Amino acid sequence: MTFRNPSERGTIPFDLTRFGISELGAPLLFAPCREKCNLLCIAGIHGEEPETTFLLSRVLRHFAEPLNNIAFVLCANPDGAALGTRGNANSVDLNRNFPTANWSAQTTLSRATLESERITELSSGTKPKSESETCALIELINDLNPKEILSIHSPLNCVESKHKTPLAQFLTELSQSEHKTDIGYPTPGSLGTYLGENAIHCITWELPRLAPEILHIKFAEPLADYMSKV
Repeated sequence: MTFRNPSERGTIPFDLTRFGISELGAPLLFAPCREKCNLLCIAGIHGEEPETTFLLSRVLRHFAEPLNNIAFVLCANPDGAALGTRGNANSVDLNRNFPTANWSAQTTLSRATLESERITELSSGTKPKSESETCALIELINDLNPKEILSIHSPLNCVESKHKTPLAQFLTELSQSEHKTDIGYPTPGSLGTYLGENAIHCITWELPRLAPEILHIKFAEPLADYMSKV
């Protein structure tokens, strides 16, 4: 696949498809692939991590047409991104709202910065799949039935996956980060836990703590090049 010229990368040149609506009525969009989906890339499930959406958009804008086997969700939590909050418009951490065996109704705690204590309270929802964004993403995953999902977060600077697949190996080397088989703390109701229970391999890529433009410089073109050859 030929890359677009840098002068043409201001927009995504092909149509995105709506797969749902957020709690505040924003469209949930994804870039479909042309053939069977082997990989689904998801960014922005936490609204306070807009750099994940920024980077994935910069990757996607390299291409003049959809990829054969890779689909993209640029922002799984558009309300949170618009409001600048980790959770959605209902203050639910969407990454604790999936129907897993360990889902918990207890308050989930986050922190304002890496140096801060986990004292910021968010809901995990009134029940699993209580949020429209969670339901829509599950339906999309069921429809696409990918072999692997890449969930992009920040800023812990690691790659977490049960198996070191070629993509996990590539991301570990690209970001010069540690590969982990476990993130190191409980994640009840998370997307990764849900995927594991449904036999879909999940890679969680925690970006390093860098400015968005540096993430673009370091990662966008190598990742686009890798994806163009998969």
